[in-house]
Amino acid sequence: MTSQTKNPNVNAWIEDMIALTKPDKVVWITGEKAQLDSLRNEALSTGELIHLNQEELPGCVYHRTAVNDVARVEDRTFICSRSKDDAGPTNNWCDPKEMYAKLTPMYDGAYKGRTMYVIPYSMGPVGSPLSKIGVELTDSIYVVLNMVIMTRVGTEVWEAFGDTSNDFVRCLHAKLNIDKENRYIVHFPEDNTIWSINSGYGGNVLLGKKCFALRIASYQGKNEDWMAEHMLILGVEKPNGEVKYISAAFPSACGKTNLAMLIPPKTYTEKGYKVWTVGDDIAWLRQNKKDGKLYAINPEFGFFGVAPGTNAKSNLNALQSCKKDTIFTNVALNNDNETVWWEGLDKNPPVNATEWTGIKVNGPEWIASGKVLANPNSRFTAPALNCPCISKEFDNPQGVPISAIVFGGRRAKTAPLVYQAFNWQHGTFVGSTMASETTAAAAGAVGVVRRDPMAMLPFCGYHMGDYFKHWLKIGKELGANAPKIFHVNWFKLDDNGHFMWPGFGDNMRVLDWILQRCEDAVDAVECPIGYLPKPEDINLDGLEEMTIDSIKDLLNIDKALWTQEVVNIKEFYAKFGNRLPNELNVELSALEKRLQK
Repeated sequence: MTSQTKNPNVNAWIEDMIALTKPDKVVWITGEKAQLDSLRNEALSTGELIHLNQEELPGCVYHRTAVNDVARVEDRTFICSRSKDDAGPTNNWCDPKEMYAKLTPMYDGAYKGRTMYVIPYSMGPVGSPLSKIGVELTDSIYVVLNMVIMTRVGTEVWEAFGDTSNDFVRCLHAKLNIDKENRYIVHFPEDNTIWSINSGYGGNVLLGKKCFALRIASYQGKNEDWMAEHMLILGVEKPNGEVKYISAAFPSACGKTNLAMLIPPKTYTEKGYKVWTVGDDIAWLRQNKKDGKLYAINPEFGFFGVAPGTNAKSNLNALQSCKKDTIFTNVALNNDNETVWWEGLDKNPPVNATEWTGIKVNGPEWIASGKVLANPNSRFTAPALNCPCISKEFDNPQGVPISAIVFGGRRAKTAPLVYQAFNWQHGTFVGSTMASETTAAAAGAVGVVRRDPMAMLPFCGYHMGDYFKHWLKIGKELGANAPKIFHVNWFKLDDNGHFMWPGFGDNMRVLDWILQRCEDAVDAVECPIGYLPKPEDINLDGLEEMTIDSIKDLLNIDKALWTQEVVNIKEFYAKFGNRLPNELNVELSALEKRLQK
């Protein structure tokens, strides 16, 4: 098929990549249903995809990756900035010349006997001033069909891009041999380029996802005065119809998707409160020059969600989102490929099951032997528009105004249920010290504190000290329009190791307090770490198992634990050297002094 664009920058790059990879043919993806149906049928005929029961799961298919290719590979992920210092201590770095020299021979002829698919895609609503364009070249129909769900794909992207711009991200993916010893996911920030080879797993090959939307976009945002963040975006609608928007960052296993699709408890829904999902994973934020406020878009078009643990209680809206037109990856199959199952979906593993590698088993017996039916990182790729609570502002090219930014982690004793930062600078400090403690589900010791600043540690495309500096700069530009910043912890434990807070939909009670603080509708108590709620200001209506004393325990600040926290933060900050903004050291010293009083 001939080129769909007259843009010489796009065409020259694609011609160079064709010459390098040597495909048998080239197919330009138009986004049209007939073309996508044809590709899906081709993948079904070869076994790359498996049809599910089309009455129960219309439009849904199943895919199984290689057993050595089931997750992101941080040790094979590189930021190839020209200066090693610019990549910083938290990224794997390689000189771009050296990396190009290593990978180019691997890509040479990588598409022989295969088809190159050219995918034009927009991160964010097509034509939005907050959106960016990418072009992914791939030899995988699975990638094409996932990208169509996860991004806005089609000929309208070329129209929005125009015939002269050179501002597009060049994404090259080749399955090659799915060889984990030669697997690379490589970012060249100064070249607007991403190369991925020897993987077929979504997190490594859907290059609009973490690769573009966070690693490359965070670098672009630094240079262009905006922010690319690992954050959900949700709207809380009040009984009077007013909607306030919150963005929130959490490390993995801290309930980010569940919060993004939260269903409020009965005491709120009866009054008319609703929660609307704008995004579950990534937010791009930019100051609106007209009103001076910070606005956010979700650059994605779908959900790439972890299946295990998703159920009617934890996230009914996510479960409903993957009932149609969804690609399931590495989950278990039920009744000869009819439907899907995963751990945590319900308590009834299928007897007639196919576990995720393709072995037919008796599900209950398999699980009783200590094995799993679905891979722990198995996924569903679902259109965001399937979500019952998708916001009507989801496609708004201007984005939504953010009232509050929330950070969170999984802490057994240290962090209270919720507190508010004193100001933006202090809030940046709070985000930069975000942490979770390892659980029994992770390898190694339990309870080890792992710092994950703003949940961006694996995803920041440049030096994290400069990233903190960028946060401080944005705050100064926003001035009085800056959103208020908060920290939450749903995972505080009592002395018997039980969770003290019910979580899930009841997290609405904390969001309620946060928004009241944004509107100066309630007072707070100043303490060494920030502003705490008055216990009586957390709404406990309908929550019979909780009392004011329970809330007091959840809000308790243990000075000894926080004094140790200061020591740990000092150790963590030391790795950033002189690139750490002095403002954060000032905040750390101030915290230490407040704890000593």
